[in-house]
Amino acid sequence: MTIQKELKEYLLNEGACDVGFCKIPDSDVEGCDFAVSIVVRLSNTIIDEINGEPTHTYFNHYRTVNSFIDSLLLKCGMFLQKKGYKYLTVAASQSINKDGWNYKGRYSHKKTATLSGLGTIGKSSMFLHKDYGAAVRLGTVFTNCEFKVDEVKPVSICGSCRKCVDACPSGAIKGTEWTINSQREDMFDAEKCSEYMKKNFKHIGRGAVCGVCMSVCPYTSKGED
Repeated sequence: MTIQKELKEYLLNEGACDVGFCKIPDSDVEGCDFAVSIVVRLSNTIIDEINGEPTHTYFNHYRTVNSFIDSLLLKCGMFLQKKGYKYLTVAASQSINKDGWNYKGRYSHKKTATLSGLGTIGKSSMFLHKDYGAAVRLGTVFTNCEFKVDEVKPVSICGSCRKCVDACPSGAIKGTEWTINSQREDMFDAEKCSEYMKKNFKHIGRGAVCGVCMSVCPYTSKGED
């Protein structure tokens, strides 16, 4: 069994719902040009309770799943290290604002997931997993382990659908269909979303989460509990 197959089976057994591998064209980690994309599925039952605003249950679920992903990232890295490889984990949810507040992490989990062939990006700017839609959270591990990867060309699956655009309470979703060259700013105003959450959902996790666009996405219901 190859290291790649062994690692995937290990992570699936540890609780990931999907695992992908890709080569990173713009890695900032010296010598680590490959990545592992880890997907953990959210509870559709919890998401179904979101109706125009987040719930306390969803906020707890969001934090708990992020913490679980971070533990999977560490396990993935330790697995690779035992095999003699280097690793660097990219936290499930962590903004790095060294150049000012920009609502961005060290590297885009959505980018590694799409490059790994696990799904595409919706008009909401959320990752849409090929089986579970938007009802997932992501994590990434950079490594110098050279995986066997395929070149993938993900495309938008939204078409004329505007459910997330029309449901977004902040108006942050612009309705632009994603392409491989799209930037987040072309599709989604992260600051507008964040400010609305802080103002209107402060009673739920101090305005840290929303989830409305995820709850209305037709692809979220594909993987019903």
